Amino acid sequence: MGEPITATWYDGRSARGRPVQATVEDGTLWLCDDEGQRHGLALGRVQWPERTRHGQRVAQLQDGGALAFADVAAFDAWWRAQGLRESWVVRAQQHWRATLAALAGLLLVGAAGYVWGVPWVAAGVVAATPATVEAAIGDTALEQLRAGLFQPTRTPPEVQARWRSQLEAALQQAYPEGPAPWQLHFAGGGRLGANAVALPGGHIVITDELLALLQGADDAVLGVLAHEHGHVRRRHGLHAVVRFGIVSAAASVALGDFSAIVAGVPALLAHLGYSRDAEREADADAAHVLRAAGRDPAAMVLLFERLAARSRSEGTDRGGLPIAFASHPADEERMRFFREAARSRR
Repeated sequence: MGEPITATWYDGRSARGRPVQATVEDGTLWLCDDEGQRHGLALGRVQWPERTRHGQRVAQLQDGGALAFADVAAFDAWWRAQGLRESWVVRAQQHWRATLAALAGLLLVGAAGYVWGVPWVAAGVVAATPATVEAAIGDTALEQLRAGLFQPTRTPPEVQARWRSQLEAALQQAYPEGPAPWQLHFAGGGRLGANAVALPGGHIVITDELLALLQGADDAVLGVLAHEHGHVRRRHGLHAVVRFGIVSAAASVALGDFSAIVAGVPALLAHLGYSRDAEREADADAAHVLRAAGRDPAAMVLLFERLAARSRSEGTDRGGLPIAFASHPADEERMRFFREAARSRR
């Protein structure tokens, strides 16, 4: 029989603990109380405590009881003397190098999941999402953006009708099979300023400030609207919402409730820039529509030039404008693309 150790035994039926002497013999944990009564429990039915820096050691017994060891140093010595061994997980937790390696592995897996896993899952979810659901998301986002970010438009109704007509004609020429369903809205930019936004379900919003910035450059305005239709056609807005939901769900597992984050989806759509690839795809669609309509894709260069000139005059950094004109890819790359698109049509 091994050396005994003093412990407090809670039998699972009473809250009162009893002092006992614990010993291990032939695969059995024996508890002997002050009255000499012995209680045996197979070692396999004992969940031994993990080694920690502070607090007493408490072993959980499968019959609902517990065994508390107040003298931590004595328990650790007794534990080793019985030939008991910690699991590799516990040993790794006590080793700083193993902990650091585990943390690095977790960060690597998390990064890989974000870069490759989230887009892959999002693509599947978007493909399975009915158009009615996407439209409902877009309708709600548009309503909340009008209430919180946009202001009433000052663009005259006849000007609005002219741009809807021009965009409809250009899209029909570019996509004879029929363009993706869309609705064009006009709004005062408010905090968004000169901008354009594409929402799930086909909503395209262009601000009065952007129309004013591009006054006299109708081809550039049409290119902006075609760019936004590219986001609608490729469902980039829904992709952004789904990716945001996946990341939020993952964060909720680690951090708790995320209902407040989900409530911020409309603001997300207004402020989150699309990925580089999404911007390139929408730019390619804009160039395609302009060429099909007999317009010059190089007109889009004027957009970036005027945005840059305005930033210089205001002494501000344009940074990343929402959705339509995020700073990724860089303006220089996008200007070069439209110049090359213009040369290719000649």
